[in-house]
Amino acid sequence: MTARPVKLHLVPSAPVPEPSSDRAPASEVTEVRGDQPVRSSETSALDALGDESLVPLVAQGHMGATELLYRRHAAFAFNLGVRIAGSATDVEDVVHDAFLRAFESIGSLRNPKAFRSWLGSIVVHATRSRLRRGKLLRLFGLGRDGDVVDIDCIASDQASPRARAELAQVYALLRTLPADDRIAWTLRFVEGHDLKAAAELAGCSLATIKRRIRRAQRYLKNHFVAAHDGADGADKELEP
Repeated sequence: MTARPVKLHLVPSAPVPEPSSDRAPASEVTEVRGDQPVRSSETSALDALGDESLVPLVAQGHMGATELLYRRHAAFAFNLGVRIAGSATDVEDVVHDAFLRAFESIGSLRNPKAFRSWLGSIVVHATRSRLRRGKLLRLFGLGRDGDVVDIDCIASDQASPRARAELAQVYALLRTLPADDRIAWTLRFVEGHDLKAAAELAGCSLATIKRRIRRAQRYLKNHFVAAHDGADGADKELEP
């Protein structure tokens, strides 16, 4: 019998963590007119800059550029962490730590245009460590309730109850996989990255990302009540 395909109905955008501050950054306000702060000309000029121009400013300690890079890429980093982990638990901490690591070592970034993917690889690495640690804790019966899949953080409001149940099953199965295989499959079929981008984010070779995706895909085929929508096409695409 041919298995029915599964469609991943995902949240298009998760909440964005804000910097830990109760006031607007000093670089963004020069005066107050009535009750409304007025954005400075410096901030407006920064907004027009691409990452390739902001990265050198961050390396020089420019706070306005640092804040702008954070706000520009926080949603991407947060959603990436949530969709790999399957819940928002601890993801905000992971994202903040990833940005701190990125800003501390930003001088080593050879291609400033690649800041987004470079940041993503840091988030993936940190999330991988968290997944491995969580799996080890569960082996000793020390896992937390927050480690379970939180479909409300992943499923779209438009997803039907059946689609939500299927999505929950996908993530429940992914949760049992080795972290590397889980991440590879998620980057390819949930985040929608091509193989090259997925390999860069995962910090491995193209051949390695293909092997990891194959293993995860085979596992899902064997254990899922309905096959993934792109299962057959994925196997064909992954042929060497």
